[in-house]
Amino acid sequence: MSVMWMSAWWAFSRNPIPSFKSDRSKGVPRLKWIDRGDRIFVEKVEVLPKESRPVRFTSLIAKNLFRRPFRSLLTLAALTTAIASVVALLGIASGFKESFAGVYRSHSVDIVVSRQGAADRLSSSLDASIADRIGNVPSVQKSAVVLLETLSLEQQGVYGIPAMGLRPDSWMMDNFQFQSSGNDQSKDRRVWLGKNLADRLETQPGDTVLLFDDPYRVADVFTSRSTWENGSMVLPLDQLQALTGREDQVTYVNVVIDPTSTQQQAGQVVRRIESLDAKLLPLLTEDFVSTDTRMQIASAMAWMTSMIAILIGAVGTLNTMMTSVVERTGEIGILRAIGWSRRRVVAMILGESCLLAVASTLSGIACAVVLTWLMSRSPAVAGVLNPSIRPVVMFQGSVIGIGIGVIGALLPAVRAARLMPTDAFRDLA
Repeated sequence: MSVMWMSAWWAFSRNPIPSFKSDRSKGVPRLKWIDRGDRIFVEKVEVLPKESRPVRFTSLIAKNLFRRPFRSLLTLAALTTAIASVVALLGIASGFKESFAGVYRSHSVDIVVSRQGAADRLSSSLDASIADRIGNVPSVQKSAVVLLETLSLEQQGVYGIPAMGLRPDSWMMDNFQFQSSGNDQSKDRRVWLGKNLADRLETQPGDTVLLFDDPYRVADVFTSRSTWENGSMVLPLDQLQALTGREDQVTYVNVVIDPTSTQQQAGQVVRRIESLDAKLLPLLTEDFVSTDTRMQIASAMAWMTSMIAILIGAVGTLNTMMTSVVERTGEIGILRAIGWSRRRVVAMILGESCLLAVASTLSGIACAVVLTWLMSRSPAVAGVLNPSIRPVVMFQGSVIGIGIGVIGALLPAVRAARLMPTDAFRDLA
C-alpha cells in the first residue's frame, strides 16, 4: 500500500496537471486522494475562497454586530451599566436584609417579641420584666431582652453606630468570641466593640471612648457570626437604659424554643406569648425580618431605581437596533427577495439584540460583584453589608438583561419583517 502511495506522489510530482490554476471566481484547486484498497485515485476539487463560502445563520448575526464595532461597543457599555446597576442595587438590598437576619441567626433565635402597633419595631418599647413571663411559657427554652439604640462617637467622627444593651449574664453574650479577657462583669462604665467597629476606630481593649461626653472603658473587642454585630457596640443593659433615659425598658425579647419543636409547635408558642399581653407582637424570626419596615423600604428603593436603569437600557437597545434596521434596508430587502421568510428576518434582529444582551449581562454581573465588594471594603459600610451577591440576584439580573434585549428589538424586528423587497429597492434607488 505504501508503494502505491509513493508511486502516485512521484507521478504527480513529475507530471503536474496544467489545468490546476487559481481562479478566485471558480475557487482554489486542490488534490483529493481517494484510497479504495487496491487502487488509488486522485481527483481535482475546487475549494471556494473564504469570502465565497456559505455563512451560517449564527455567524451572520455576529458579523452584523462586528460590522459596526463602535456602535456595538457603546450599546454594550450602556447595557452593562444598566445591568450592573440593577444587580448591585438588588444585591445591596439583599445583603442588608441578610446582615439584619444574621443578628438573629447568630444567636439561634426562633421568635422575636416586640410591641404591638409600633410603627418601627426596632424602636418599640416593652417592660423589661416581660422576659420572665415569656421564659415560663411551655416549650420556651430561654429568653433574653435587648435594648437597641443608635449612638455616635463624635470625638472620632463616627455617627449612627448600632448599640445593643444586654445583661452581662445573658446567654447572648456567650455567643461572642472575645479578644482578650472575655465577658467583663465589673460595674464601671464599659463597652464592648465589634471587630469591624474597633478596626474603624483603631481602638484596643483598655482604651476610652466618649458617649454623650461620658467616658466609657473599652472592656474588650468581640467577633460575631453576624456582620451587623461586628460593626456594633454592646453596653450593659442598665447603663444603656440610663444613658438614653429608658429605664426598665427594652426594644424586644429574643426567644429560643425547644430544638425538638416542630413548625406547628412553634406557632403554638407564638399564640401562647400573644395571650400573655395584648400589647405583645411575637413573630417567627423570618417573619420579623421580612416584614420589617426598613427591609421593605430598602427593597422598594432598589427596585424603583432599577426600573430607571432598565428603562434607559431598553431605550438604548431600541435606538441601536432601529438604526441598524434603517441602515440595512437594502440588505434586508435582498434577503427577502432571495426567499428569506419574515420569521427568519425577525430571528436575525432578535438574535443580534439578544447576543448584545447576553454579553452585557455577563459583564454587568461581573462589574456588580466587583463594585459591591469594593463598597463593602469602605469604612462607612463595613459591618453593615455582606459583600456577596446571591445566585438568585444574579438570576434576576440575567432575566432582566435578556428581557431588555428582547423588548428593545421587538419594534425594529417587526419593521424589518414588514419590509417588502420592492420598497427596499425603491429606497436604494
